[in-house]
Amino acid sequence: MSKVIVVTSGKGGVGKTTSSAAFSAGLAARGHKTAVIDFDVGLRNLDLIMGVERRVIYDFVNVINGEATLKQALIKDKRVDNLYILPASQTRDKDALTKEGVESIINELKADGFDYIVCDSPAGIEKGAFMALYFADEAIVVTNPEVSSVRDSDRILGILQSRSKVAEDGGSVKEHLLITRYSPDRVEGGDMLGMDDIVEILSIPLIGVIPESGSVLQASNSGNPVIMDKESTAGQAYEDVVSRFLGEDIPLRFVDVEQKKKGFFQKIFG
Repeated sequence: MSKVIVVTSGKGGVGKTTSSAAFSAGLAARGHKTAVIDFDVGLRNLDLIMGVERRVIYDFVNVINGEATLKQALIKDKRVDNLYILPASQTRDKDALTKEGVESIINELKADGFDYIVCDSPAGIEKGAFMALYFADEAIVVTNPEVSSVRDSDRILGILQSRSKVAEDGGSVKEHLLITRYSPDRVEGGDMLGMDDIVEILSIPLIGVIPESGSVLQASNSGNPVIMDKESTAGQAYEDVVSRFLGEDIPLRFVDVEQKKKGFFQKIFG
């Protein structure tokens, strides 16, 4: 049975698109037919992070408006079997998205046998973000370890619990917390909220903690989802997130100072 997963947050710049790219690539690499949709109409960054920007001919809005078929607009990833990207439009505004249009595309993807449909939400609570979360069965709420980001994520949780289609039908969207740009040293120094504090504030299950890492920017600039960088801590942490989402019991890594130091000394002294 197909599942729709929204990757969302209230605040911009927390790593939603990076997470959407890594998460969808990880699902596809495990053999699950996966589509990732960019809902950020007018800006469009997912195609850059996925490295397919030169292959965009038709987009999400073209399909909604009947100017192209879904098969024409979907871009098949050349590196990962089972992974498809549906880019956003750069030339339209978010009013081009309609409930009926989004629902039609999601239903067509389900009919085509997609196991997972990942919706990369824009920041905020405007129409694009609402459309990204409305049809979600599950949500990955991305937050940085700072007060403003956590507060905005709390607001998004309220919208998921009240305005999603699942909520309107009397159910609840299954929620997962993903903390990005986490630095154990800065937490210890009091410059950053700790993992336990964030979990306590938001009160949803933690699916993963992604350490602050230069490999994230390098991966984005090269058009490769960071999960493909098996040597980086961020890539390994995203791999763990996929494992947990699929039901595996994987311990958290890269979340304390001692573990980081141990890894450093192991690298030097073998």
